[in-house]
Amino acid sequence: MNNLNIRIIPTVAVLAVVAAFVWAFTPKPVEVQVAEVTHGAFQQIIEEDGKTRVRERYNVSAPLSGKLKRISLKAGDMIQLGQVVALIVPGAPALLDARSERELGERVGTAEAQIARANAEVERAQASLEKSRSDLNRFKKLAADRFISQAQFEQTELEVKINSRALEAAKYARHAAEHELAVARAARQQFNCDGDCNTSARRDWPVRSPVAGRVLKVVQENEGIVAVGQPLLEIGDPADLEVVVDVLSTDAVQIHPGAEVQIKGSGLSSTLQGKVRLVEPSAYTKISALGVEEQRVNIIIDFSSPPEQWNSLGDGFKVDTKIIIFNTDKAVKVPVSALFRKGNQWAVFVVSDNAAKERAISVSHRSGLQAMVENGLQPGEKVIIYPGDKVKHQGRVKIQSPSSDS
Repeated sequence: MNNLNIRIIPTVAVLAVVAAFVWAFTPKPVEVQVAEVTHGAFQQIIEEDGKTRVRERYNVSAPLSGKLKRISLKAGDMIQLGQVVALIVPGAPALLDARSERELGERVGTAEAQIARANAEVERAQASLEKSRSDLNRFKKLAADRFISQAQFEQTELEVKINSRALEAAKYARHAAEHELAVARAARQQFNCDGDCNTSARRDWPVRSPVAGRVLKVVQENEGIVAVGQPLLEIGDPADLEVVVDVLSTDAVQIHPGAEVQIKGSGLSSTLQGKVRLVEPSAYTKISALGVEEQRVNIIIDFSSPPEQWNSLGDGFKVDTKIIIFNTDKAVKVPVSALFRKGNQWAVFVVSDNAAKERAISVSHRSGLQAMVENGLQPGEKVIIYPGDKVKHQGRVKIQSPSSDS
């Protein structure tokens, strides 16, 4: 019995040493966080800061040189169409050479041509509005019989609204052109006083508003000498606001008129709704905060929410916008934090049987925190988020805690 114990003890000791070495050198599981692949609604959005601005802004300028009398109007005052907003006492006319006289005449001709062009724009906008209204009436019947989609019907409604705005803008442009014609004629009349320059030409010359609205800014308030064309006031309608957002040109190609927009601003009690009206066709260069040159494009957005929800906003107010460029109710979603590049493809680590298994997937859309997967994953599977260098294919893992990233 003693001999048997003598033989067993060394064997057990050797086995214990071997077990200790195996335990010491066996890779320990890597602690990871996981998220579940889900199925549901998905939105791809572009988030940018924007600012409000009055849709139609008019600069009232001095129609002739002379002495401006003090302007009593203040920012926010109501203005009627044709209301006198400033008075100018013309200065003594100078002698004109043939070229200057010709320039004044051509300026009047240019203003008359602008009125003709504005009239044509009004007629074109009126025709477009009538056509879109006719299409809307026809599509109402087709939508009732389900011959067209609801999205197509809503697009036609949007076209009616856009064409209505275009008609209003064309009419405002015509008013402005008529005002410019009056300015040009006044400048020419200043030098054509037929010998009565000390009385007729030098009486107070009224400067009238080309549109109805509110005073946005008084540029020249105090009495003083002004030159022809010097800005005096800015006039517009603060209730007719739009939002302008500048986005990267690479993002602008994904945005189309009619896209839904969510608008937030300081002081607003709720999120406002809007729609993209226009993606401007020309980009411009802007220096970012990091000193990098970027090509930016302006996106013009109309409010869809009732005016009483955004009447606290004014001209030039800062807002935060989310432009929805893709929306679906049926999408397989995975956290963006689980994605990594493997060659030219996206890949994830799927946890199965306490092991990490690398899998290539196809991603069709990405948003801020989530990505939409076309193929490669199924709802309910667990993926590793923020995988580090220690996570390897077929490597052992230990789930640390559930994540709220999904």
